[in-house]
Amino acid sequence: MKSTCQQCAQALGWQDPARICSFECTFCPECAQALHDRCPNCAGELVPRPRRTRRPTAVAVSLLRRRLGFGRASRDHSAPTSDG
Repeated sequence: MKSTCQQCAQALGWQDPARICSFECTFCPECAQALHDRCPNCAGELVPRPRRTRRPTAVAVSLLRRRLGFGRASRDHSAPTSDG
């Protein structure tokens, strides 16, 4: 998600309302209204940007933990024993 309006450069936080086109051009609500909800770059419709429910860093940490296997049931990684 882009963090600034592409028209006026207003900062847009991860929970702030914003409008985007299908190419993810991002605009603050005021600029989107002034543009009549049409993207000046592609002429596409500007629609409400989905809001995130968690901080981006929390999502990244969660994904990283999953990929590294943290939080899963522990597995026995000990070396096999030989019977002989």
